[in-house]
Amino acid sequence: MSEVEVAINGRKYQIACDDGQEAHLNRLGEYVDRRVKELVTAVGQVGDSRLLVMVSLMIADELAESSSDSKPSTSEADLSVSSEQLEDRVSEIVDAAAARIEAATAGIAAKAVL
Repeated sequence: MSEVEVAINGRKYQIACDDGQEAHLNRLGEYVDRRVKELVTAVGQVGDSRLLVMVSLMIADELAESSSDSKPSTSEADLSVSSEQLEDRVSEIVDAAAARIEAATAGIAAKAVL
């Protein structure tokens, strides 16, 4: 198991991945960061959690459009397997990011109480 540092919206996240998947995970992180920056330009900084949810929905929409626009020669079984794998990985990344955001928020709240 490897760990990759991914920067999204100016924050760094340590994400675990399988050995050999580091470059792929870096590319995914860069893509998500680009999409977050586009969204920030459009709506402003509305909070990390909200931005990540909005970008996740945008990417899910792209995935849905991509699946529906696929070539007729691609079988439904092929699409569902790769879509499921991609959805699982995106879910893992979003869950890890949410956990880190919650931990950071808890730390900020604890400091504010002191």
